[in-house]
Amino acid sequence: MYRVLIVEDDRSIVELIKEKAHMWDIECRIAENFREVMTDFTEYQPHIVLLDIGLPVLSGYHWCSEIRKVSKVPIIFISSASDNMNIVMAMNMGADDFIAKPFDGTVLIAKMQALLRRVYDFAGGVPVLEHRGAFLNTGDYTLTYKGESIPLSKNEYRILLCLMENKGKIVSREKLMERLWKTRQFIDENTLTVNIGRLRKKLDAAGLTGFITTKVGIGYLVE
Repeated sequence: MYRVLIVEDDRSIVELIKEKAHMWDIECRIAENFREVMTDFTEYQPHIVLLDIGLPVLSGYHWCSEIRKVSKVPIIFISSASDNMNIVMAMNMGADDFIAKPFDGTVLIAKMQALLRRVYDFAGGVPVLEHRGAFLNTGDYTLTYKGESIPLSKNEYRILLCLMENKGKIVSREKLMERLWKTRQFIDENTLTVNIGRLRKKLDAAGLTGFITTKVGIGYLVE
């Protein structure tokens, strides 16, 4: 089931979107604290975001910019401020579409589904994984923390992907080795240790000390 984060302060519009989304088996989460939209985004890991421009406290443009620092998740602006300047600004800031209020709920759902198919049917999976404020983007294989990009090698990315997909669970060394080298043939275990060590140094340098926990004789995990 796809998940949509709705960042909109007009409750009648929120209820309309929820009703239409549930008809198409799209799960919804409504932003309630307009100072903490990124908290909702991080916790919920939506497949798509609906953003109004005129929000309490901070504008939708601000939150679009914050989301784009860590994720390429599809974003649709929904706003009555539908003049050309606002539409152009929204698209330049990274939005994927703009729908003017008032709108037909069926048209909104159709646009959402088109975006979801284009992004996920071809790419597969959730585009970003999060742990301790670090975002692993599965679309471009980057790790972002506090707005800074941490360069990863192919093996470092695969290690993090496997561990973050299994957050809270121990991943055995054998599983990691198979994931990295796609083979059941013998690989020197020291090679994995070296890769883990290099990754840890990068994470420590970025301020992510202790991001990966070692379970001696068993494997590794993020928790």
